[in-house]
Amino acid sequence: MPANTAFDTSGEDLATQIEVIASSSVIANGDTDVWVSSDRLLDVMAGLKDAGYEMLIGVTGVDYVGYFEVVYHLLSLSQNRRAIVKVKCGEGRIDPAVPSILRVWRGAELQEREVYDLMGIRFEGHDDMKRIFLWEGFEGHPHRKDFL
Repeated sequence: MPANTAFDTSGEDLATQIEVIASSSVIANGDTDVWVSSDRLLDVMAGLKDAGYEMLIGVTGVDYVGYFEVVYHLLSLSQNRRAIVKVKCGEGRIDPAVPSILRVWRGAELQEREVYDLMGIRFEGHDDMKRIFLWEGFEGHPHRKDFL
C-alpha cells in the first residue's frame, strides 16, 4: 500500500470518538462506519470537523426497502483518515428528512440538493432546498426504488 494512502477509521474507534463529541448519539457501528441519530447529526458533524475531519468528500442517499439512509464521507488530511457517518430516515418510506449540515460544511450545498432531487430526502434547514438536475415540475425522484 502506498505510504500516503488514507485509511478508514474503524467503526469502533469512530463510535468512541463520536460519543466523546456528542454523548448518546451513536446508534450502531460497523467495521468502518457509524450510524448516528438524526437529532444529534449537527453536533456530531461539527465535532468531527473540529477533531480534524476538515473535508466533506461526499453526501449520498441509499434507498432500502423500508427506509432511507444518508451517508457522509469525511476526510482528515492532517491525520490521514477517512470516516463514514450514516443516518437512517424515512421509516416506512414516509417523509425522509435529516438536518442539513450546510452550516458545518458549505460544500454540502449542492450535494444535499442532488440527494433531494434524485432520492427525495429533504435536508431541513437547507437555504435553497430545490431540484438541481430536474425541473421543478418533475414528478417523483428517479433514483428511488419506487420511482417506476
